[in-house]
Amino acid sequence: MKINEIIVVEGKDDTVAIKRAVDADTIETNGSAISKETLQRIRHAQDKRGVIVFTDPDYPGQRIRAIIEEHVPQVKHAFLAKEKTIAKNGKGLGIEHACDEDIREALSAVYTPREKDSAIEITMEDLIDAALVAHPQAKIRRTRIGELLQIGYTNGKQLQKRLHMFGITKAQFIEAVQAVNQEEL
Repeated sequence: MKINEIIVVEGKDDTVAIKRAVDADTIETNGSAISKETLQRIRHAQDKRGVIVFTDPDYPGQRIRAIIEEHVPQVKHAFLAKEKTIAKNGKGLGIEHACDEDIREALSAVYTPREKDSAIEITMEDLIDAALVAHPQAKIRRTRIGELLQIGYTNGKQLQKRLHMFGITKAQFIEAVQAVNQEEL
């Protein structure tokens, strides 16, 4: 699988894992304190070939995504569920621990954020009705919705924003909620 866009990862071990799974170029942020030079390289890469942000499913990974999104709008995003990134010894989490097949699957389901002015299809009421916020099982259900829609995990406040940002339609949302409901039976 050859990837045209340049993939932004956190470190050298992530680059090794990406290159093992696909034919792609990477830019490493070397942690969540992204330098101005790194942001300039990412901006240049976005202009030339496009960028896919593929960071770890943890707080520093989310922070890196937010910084890049703020400085280089319209980058694409790939996500992996936490369970797929845990080290074999159970000590550590990251893209570098994911198997090749999971990396390829995440990169084949890349999301491009929508323009800011598009209408919000999924309301907070929809999230409450789907037991994704203000419900005892909300966190577990949000985790599963994030996996099914391949948008990563979010807290209750961020879920609506993430669904909108990646252009998830009401139909896609309903289908994912129904799948979660079926799994719980």
